[in-house]
Amino acid sequence: EAQLVASGGGAVQAGGSLTLSCEDPGYAFSSYCLGWFRQPLGKEREGVAALDHDGTAKYTDSVKGRFTISRDNAKHTLYLHLNNLNPNDTAMYYCVRQRKPATCSPAQQWSFGYWGQGTQVTVTS
Repeated sequence: EAQLVASGGGAVQAGGSLTLSCEDPGYAFSSYCLGWFRQPLGKEREGVAALDHDGTAKYTDSVKGRFTISRDNAKHTLYLHLNNLNPNDTAMYYCVRQRKPATCSPAQQWSFGYWGQGTQVTVTS
């Protein structure tokens, strides 16, 4: 099964914005829980946001009110809109599909699988 590939990262100043994209060619795109995760250099990977097939979104506390996860089922594309960025948001960002039955949440990292290529977000102060 194909891995999802994230794109849209870059270098921005604190307070800036970015939109990450992730295309998933899977035939059942609209049926899956999809998530965004990130891994700062030298640190553990952490969940950022997850979006269930019914539109329910969950976020980790540090990004609530700043990041928005969305999807376009017609385009088989997942997005992460990052606003009011700060240097703590610097990380490699990954999009992943949930593989195992679990609550659709960024806290359920164990249930997501087939980690593919990420996209780097660098925020300078």
